[in-house]
Amino acid sequence: MTGSMVRALLVRALTSDLSGTGLAMVERPVPAPASVTVRVRAASLNFPDLLMTRGEYQLKPPLPFVPGMDFAGDVMDADPATGWTRGDAVAGSLRYGALAQEVAADAASLRRKPVGISYAQAAAIGTTYLTAYVALVRLAAIAAGQTLLVHGASGGVGTAAVDLGTTLGARVIAASGSPDKLARIAEVYAPFATLDTSQPFREAVRALSGGGADIVFDPVGGAIFDESVRCVAFGGKLLVVGFASGRIPSLAMNIPLIKGFSVIGVRAGEYGRRFPALGAANRDAIWALAGAGRINPLVHAVVPLEQWREAFAMMSDRRLVGKVVIALPD
Repeated sequence: MTGSMVRALLVRALTSDLSGTGLAMVERPVPAPASVTVRVRAASLNFPDLLMTRGEYQLKPPLPFVPGMDFAGDVMDADPATGWTRGDAVAGSLRYGALAQEVAADAASLRRKPVGISYAQAAAIGTTYLTAYVALVRLAAIAAGQTLLVHGASGGVGTAAVDLGTTLGARVIAASGSPDKLARIAEVYAPFATLDTSQPFREAVRALSGGGADIVFDPVGGAIFDESVRCVAFGGKLLVVGFASGRIPSLAMNIPLIKGFSVIGVRAGEYGRRFPALGAANRDAIWALAGAGRINPLVHAVVPLEQWREAFAMMSDRRLVGKVVIALPD
């Protein structure tokens, strides 16, 4: 850091190949009265970060902008009225802007980093676990003993759903098209079962669940969604989390009518913005679980800021089991 400038990743132009994105020096953030300046130690990548560099996400920040949603670091400066003091280790989330050496964050949005986890793990919690929590707890009202089918189980939001679902007592079926990734998930989280979705899976889910999954968590879409509607239980819930496959599926409405299941869209951030009190309670619940050691955010790799391209490639090429985290330099 030099003078009034800090190092950051900056998106100057929206392109399909990250050619409009690069390292740059940007102005230090100027905190508002209720905000806190944080020295960022680690920032994790989420798939929306990549989509924003292309202009393909529903949120389209004005150019130029710093991408990145989830971060962890140390408080540098804060009004005592905020409750934070210099040196506090914290984690937080922004709509964008986390991939910089310093950020200004709303004081109420920060949570204390649990002593037992690293900055990288803390940075891997925010968006993915919030998505899993809103989906499973708020929208699906998950109960112990229910069968939860998690598609895309090796991705950041997928591992969070497997972890959280297991913690909440569900019988989790972790699904992925890669046996190697499934082996890693089984090693880390010990779900009820794993499922290879590179093969037809309808009958396997029905056999494992005793007739159908009570909850299907689907961040993949496409053909995965198409087959999932055939293996959700009567009265079950199919959670639409995203479309990582690239195809937005459609549904003949006679299927949920006949099978009596609900299709529920999941937008965790928007949920918190529309219901602020519940949004704060959601974050409190997640960080209470983290502080108690009841969730285990899986960090696949930590790479320095200079290797940001490799970090994005690992995510976009689906080489990860868990999250990739970028370490910010001193």
